[in-house]
Amino acid sequence: MNKHPTLPKEGIDGLKENWRSDLQAGFFVFLIALPLSLGIAIGSGFPPSAGIITAVVGGLLVSRLNGSYIVINGPAGGLIVVMLAAVESLSDGDLMSGYRYTLAAVMLTGLFQVIMGRYKLGSLSAFFPAPVVHGMLAAMGISIMARQVHVMLGVTPEPGSLFSSIAQIPNSLINSTPEIAAIGLISFALLLFWPLIKHSVLGKIPAPFVVLFLGMGLAQFFGIQHDHYHFGQDALHEHLITPPFLVDIPDDFSGYFYLPDFSKIDTFEFWVATITICMVASLESLLSATAAEKVDPYKRPTDLDRDLSAVGLGNAVSGFLGGLPMIAEFVRSSANVEGGAQTGWANFFHGLILLLFVALFPHFIHNIPHASLAALLVFVGYRRATPKIFADVLAIGKDQLFLFVVTILAVLATNLLVGVFFGVFVKLLLHLSRGVWLNNLFKIHFTIKEHGDYVTVKLIGSALFSNFLPFKKAVDNIEQGKNITFDFSNGYLIDHSILIYLDDFSVNYARSGGSCRHVGHALEKYSDHDLAVRLMTADDRKP
Repeated sequence: MNKHPTLPKEGIDGLKENWRSDLQAGFFVFLIALPLSLGIAIGSGFPPSAGIITAVVGGLLVSRLNGSYIVINGPAGGLIVVMLAAVESLSDGDLMSGYRYTLAAVMLTGLFQVIMGRYKLGSLSAFFPAPVVHGMLAAMGISIMARQVHVMLGVTPEPGSLFSSIAQIPNSLINSTPEIAAIGLISFALLLFWPLIKHSVLGKIPAPFVVLFLGMGLAQFFGIQHDHYHFGQDALHEHLITPPFLVDIPDDFSGYFYLPDFSKIDTFEFWVATITICMVASLESLLSATAAEKVDPYKRPTDLDRDLSAVGLGNAVSGFLGGLPMIAEFVRSSANVEGGAQTGWANFFHGLILLLFVALFPHFIHNIPHASLAALLVFVGYRRATPKIFADVLAIGKDQLFLFVVTILAVLATNLLVGVFFGVFVKLLLHLSRGVWLNNLFKIHFTIKEHGDYVTVKLIGSALFSNFLPFKKAVDNIEQGKNITFDFSNGYLIDHSILIYLDDFSVNYARSGGSCRHVGHALEKYSDHDLAVRLMTADDRKP
């Protein structure tokens, strides 16, 4: 068996070699990207065309510049909460103006990401502890569900906070518009149960695309008529959640584009929006790009810094044209691999096919019910906060579940920026309560010694999410093919985030011909999970 299959060629040579498989994968991803791009844009308070712009820019531009091979770039469901909050906070009652101010924030986000990538800051995503990141994602999922379930049921909730929106869900269920609720609920049920279909042909059709056709058929059956609303100062909420319940995009392609407005650049709200978009978009993109490596059949590593810069350039262009921010999107990337993608040209083809489709067949989009798109978004939110996710976090340790829940509640009660940093603060307090010394909280102590083909990495004190970036950088630079021993016998507290990194590193290092082993006895583990936080046997906690 060949352990090292021949890698696909890159650039134009890769296109010549793999254009058939990449074109097929690109079309498969297009079937998923079309409904998600429209739904994410509408849920974010942007016109539907904004999602199309983002996916096209991600495919045609970013695919040629990024540091990934099978990643798909496009709008992300996780950013819905951030973008809608930005539009509303900057609007001053005029949602069209809020949208254009937010485009300026998206452009600046892109420029910041380009700079971050150029200065090799892609690894900063590792600073955020795993339970806090998962808590942030779950909170965004809950927020998406709370907002979109009303749209799915054809009801306009009373204005208010997120908790108010959640509290009104029973009322929306009772007072739903029957035809719209039928479309929404049937669409959601299909998304839940479609993976269970075992039919070899039918089961391969992407569920989001099936939802579109089903929704359009039901809309025709119920006689839901299209009454055109134009995206403007007074029409945004009508466009989202009131009759005629069908998506409206301009017939003229030039009507897709809106220019950003920088006139609020000197306000506090603008910079809160910009920093929040930049932090969440960068974090999600880096995490997704890293996760995509694991589904790449060739296990090609991602250059995270180059990827961040490329996504940043894409965001600057997307914001200028009227689009949403983009990320390296994991679900579409996984579908890309399932479709047979070999190179980044599959990402390019997905953007090209999407562009041609909306230019040639705008009438198709006009017949899509909002309820179907809302069902897609509710499903996206549900997947981020399923009971299984809570159970998986608990399996790692009660401390991880505590941080996970604290972050969720903090994000829901405040906003993403405050909630995430509150979760980080609580994590630091937890470390201190376990006896970690202050001088070890942000500074790690370790040595690396080489003896021929043998390398010993010795930890002294604690390895935590807040201090391990220098450790990660040093370990990543160890020459391939060595026999590495991680010596924790003089360690104290080993954090879950560090154990995740070491586990991934060991797997990848072994794949390249090297080996890794751990030395040191854990005095206490906080659960039976292999990667649970552990206290080592070192008596002297202070380096």
